[in-house]
Amino acid sequence: MGGTVKPNSAGADSRAAGQVVLLGCGFVADLYMRSLQATPGIEVAGVWDRDATRLAAFCTHWDVPARDGLAALLARAPNALVLNLTNPAEHFETTKACLEADRHVYSEKPLAMMLDDAKTLHTMATEKGLMLASAPCSALGEAAQTLGHAIRSGIAGIPRLIYAELDDGFVPQAAYDKWLTESGAPWPYEDEFRVGCTLEHAGYYLTWLISWFGPVRTVVASSAETIPDKEGSGPFAPDFATATLFFANGPVTRLTCSIVAPHDHGIRIVGDKGVLSCKAAWDNSAKVRFARRINLRRRLMEHPFPQTVRLKQPTHPKVKRWGAAAMNFMLGPVEVLEALRDGRPCRLTNDFALHLTEVTLAIQNAGETSGAQTMSTTCDRMEPMPWAK
Repeated sequence: MGGTVKPNSAGADSRAAGQVVLLGCGFVADLYMRSLQATPGIEVAGVWDRDATRLAAFCTHWDVPARDGLAALLARAPNALVLNLTNPAEHFETTKACLEADRHVYSEKPLAMMLDDAKTLHTMATEKGLMLASAPCSALGEAAQTLGHAIRSGIAGIPRLIYAELDDGFVPQAAYDKWLTESGAPWPYEDEFRVGCTLEHAGYYLTWLISWFGPVRTVVASSAETIPDKEGSGPFAPDFATATLFFANGPVTRLTCSIVAPHDHGIRIVGDKGVLSCKAAWDNSAKVRFARRINLRRRLMEHPFPQTVRLKQPTHPKVKRWGAAAMNFMLGPVEVLEALRDGRPCRLTNDFALHLTEVTLAIQNAGETSGAQTMSTTCDRMEPMPWAK
């Protein structure tokens, strides 16, 4: 299911095991740096971006060392985990180069823009005994882990149906030209519109779902571009997608993604006893609630005052809200580093990354007439975090 994984050559040396290098320093890189501030013991051993001006501004702001190329980035820190934060269109070639250099890689989503390319990376990593993990990592966060614990505990009974929404509002009319990170990186609107909201955002709930129930067996989806005149040069990806997911061992799920419909990042898990819910996919500390089902004067309804479901504290380091998100982007890299240090399987397996990519691409590329798509990849359910068992 992913092969034997090579440990870092530094073995149990905590300093070496706690090194990362950043490949790319655009908009998302500042989110990782902000998360690193809440994550002690990890050193940024180098940064490279082909945009020299951007590289200088980023490294000056965060006081991290710049490198003058990919080869130098890898050579100066031979034991560091590579965080691939490049443009999605560059993920395949850059990750491939890192794997060829025998480096473990944590990639921003998607793993690749085409399934065959993602499978090539998976094969390379497996044959070399390397870890190839993929964002998003919010499945390791408190909200997702709380919901997972509640499902396993049977609080809502057997889950029968799930609704998951990742709608971001009418983004083409937003003031996105003013969305700048603290080091000055603009939100890459053209790239976002070309890559599409499904590849960018579906993973936030897909990782939760796959971590709880395991692989998706069949995807029945459709997608469309509802706003063809977005700013920038196309072609643009679909800005709306909806999918019905059939799991090998889990409830039927409806998932929507759009940058058109009013903002809604909620998930509802409908069980025999009531409904588990969470309203914020991008907030690790979002409240998880359970509303038991009751009959009131011949009317069947969910209790109007749901109870809050909590885990024992502490869970993991939290990051303050910035913009729409309050997520610790380093939960994934930390999981990879700790798995390498401890010589144990990583929760974010190579198989998990590939399966997530296949399901996401199936939804994104569905169009009007794709019909049911049977997935060719699989993965195991994710082991819960120690504090969520």
